[in-house]
Amino acid sequence: MSVSYSVADHVATIAMDDPDTRNALSDAMLDGLIEAFTRAREDGEVRVCVLASTHATTFSSGGNLAGFAADVPLVHKHLASSRFPELFRLIGTLGKPTICAAGGHCLAGALGLALACDLIVASEKASFGTPEINVGVFPFMIMALIYRNVGRKKTTELLLLGDRIDAAEAERIGIVNRVVPVAEFDAAVADWASRLAAKSPLLVRLGKDAMWRQQDMALEEAWDFLRSQLTVAFSTEDIQEGVTAFFEKREPEWTGR
Repeated sequence: MSVSYSVADHVATIAMDDPDTRNALSDAMLDGLIEAFTRAREDGEVRVCVLASTHATTFSSGGNLAGFAADVPLVHKHLASSRFPELFRLIGTLGKPTICAAGGHCLAGALGLALACDLIVASEKASFGTPEINVGVFPFMIMALIYRNVGRKKTTELLLLGDRIDAAEAERIGIVNRVVPVAEFDAAVADWASRLAAKSPLLVRLGKDAMWRQQDMALEEAWDFLRSQLTVAFSTEDIQEGVTAFFEKREPEWTGR
């Protein structure tokens, strides 16, 4: 298996594990990730997903270049590429928050995979970039995600020049939420995961679904939609419990109702 899956304390860890290719996003890898995230979506015990890598220096090297040059019918390549938007859409509509644990190099298609997640924690040794142009390819499948997370001019620079940037620069331009020393990386990821797992799973799901739905709406349309979602939230027991616990100075007990 090129993807491992484990659950502890309401946190599912989905780890890419194909060291021979530095976790290249082959069809098999993408299928494994889709299967793992689908499993997490359907598991009532899972409240948070962490996307990680077992490789010592690389999160993922990106798309499988060997597949790009394979001598197969063009229509087969077209159909296979649907795995990328399928995976990105699955993560966006998961109903559970996702953390990308970028402990190493995060390149090409893997940058899109990271940006599909809600939060990104990076080791100070990580690097990011879209080097496809340097080998005569272009990052078509991920540019929509990069443009939705990074400023237009900086995104265009990344796409056209194909340079790598370090973790500090990735944080500065908005790709990464947090950069930590290597020795603190695992603890930082675990801290955020446990904090997310402590929130109301129901309100997190309502909020995450709303985040996905409103992102490309016109402003007036977004306000109308979000007001309706606030009304739905008012109907839940968890919102009443959260407010009551706040005033009673105690930890809330979520029922998911």
